[in-house]
Amino acid sequence: MASSMLSLTSASPSPSASLSTQESLKGKLKLRSSGLSFTKEKINPFANGKSFGRVSMVAAVNASRFDGIAMAPPDPILGVSEAFKADTNALKLNLGVGAYRTEELQPYVLDVVKKAENLMLERGENKEVIHVFERVDDLKLFLNYLPIEGLAAFNKVTAELLFGADNPVIKEQKVATVQGLSGTGSLRLAAALIERYFPGAKVLISSPTWGNHKNIFNDARVPWSEYRYYDPKTVGLDFEGMIADIKAAPEGSFVLLHGCAHNPTGIDPTPEQWEKIADVIQEKNHIPFFDVAYQGFASGSLDADAASVRSFAARGMELFVAQSYSKNLGLYAERIGAMNVVCTSADAAARVKSQLKRLARPMYSNPPIHGARIVANVVGDPVLFNEWKAEMELMAGRIKNVRQKLYDSLCAKDKSGKDWSFILKQIGMFSFTGLNEAQSDKMTNKWHVYMTKDGRISLAGLSLAKCEYLADAIIDSFHNVS
Repeated sequence: MASSMLSLTSASPSPSASLSTQESLKGKLKLRSSGLSFTKEKINPFANGKSFGRVSMVAAVNASRFDGIAMAPPDPILGVSEAFKADTNALKLNLGVGAYRTEELQPYVLDVVKKAENLMLERGENKEVIHVFERVDDLKLFLNYLPIEGLAAFNKVTAELLFGADNPVIKEQKVATVQGLSGTGSLRLAAALIERYFPGAKVLISSPTWGNHKNIFNDARVPWSEYRYYDPKTVGLDFEGMIADIKAAPEGSFVLLHGCAHNPTGIDPTPEQWEKIADVIQEKNHIPFFDVAYQGFASGSLDADAASVRSFAARGMELFVAQSYSKNLGLYAERIGAMNVVCTSADAAARVKSQLKRLARPMYSNPPIHGARIVANVVGDPVLFNEWKAEMELMAGRIKNVRQKLYDSLCAKDKSGKDWSFILKQIGMFSFTGLNEAQSDKMTNKWHVYMTKDGRISLAGLSLAKCEYLADAIIDSFHNVS
């Protein structure tokens, strides 16, 4: 390892030593601490009758093996929250992170989640899972972790929730389902499968998309390119551009689609457009890859928000679907989700599942149990399931009310004649305001509204009481910054 030496020397006069002795007296003290070497040397007398004390310090500074590692840039979304926390202005708003808040802008734990957790306590469930395997010698082996594929009860209900319990792909066991670490972990697991078994295949990603999609495929060494999606002129969907880019992609590409409530734009294709997208994907022999992060949370209906996925499955198409329960059950920190692969046969699904497990084993070994039990209890219990649907309708309804109030406030305050109707055409917790980076910066610097640089705001973090203030900020930033 390379090293460098630093030497510091100081000299100062000291009182004259006794002249009775004519020989030099030398005392040396060496101290060694943390790679530093200190030497104190006393020399007297000099010819002029004075003595001096000299202190030498030698420091060995070893170059780190990590010197070549640069500081990573801050996460663009999580960094927004850090800046928000540091702001002391009473009017500040955090519209950056996609997390649901109450009208009082407080975090919300669903009542049905509390009931599910109480049910776990009543049953005496702990943090372990006991599996009993009968062996030839009649001995029993106990394991205290979930299987690699996750909690069986969770995997069953999450696939049924996504496709419908009576869907042929469920009844014929054509779906390989593996519990994942929320949406991110599920996407990453699928990316690993693509890299290993579809070498060279490209993933098409919408422009724009959720900030972590590109990171996931980059990390898995899966090539990707973008297809047109957002039209800044209309603040709507560039459907013709989207179709053209999917057609132009190499045959057999994976097409990453947002099942509902596109992030960050909130712009979804119509049912007719979804059918056209499916047509083109089939024609090109592409594989659809859905990211479903908001089922039930976007429209308030579990079935409506799964319609795009189910329409593709009804065509007999093989497809990937990643799921997350961060938003619709508020289980942000539990990291609970799933990866589903629809195959043409039960045999193919069994083989795909075995390989997903093989990939998961060295990646994280086993998924966590707590969130899986909550989902299994809620979705698997008819009473809790109905209560959950009612709570989702309330959450989705609050966001719709905020969206309407923001639109009304913009229309009432903006006298320029600008058409703000695109806000009402968007769906879900986000709204793409159409503000550019400079305008978004003004929102933060002048109005203390914290948001991502692409102009996305989270309506889930907005209250009805703050809509007029936000409208003032948007109008000022839009018209007074080029």
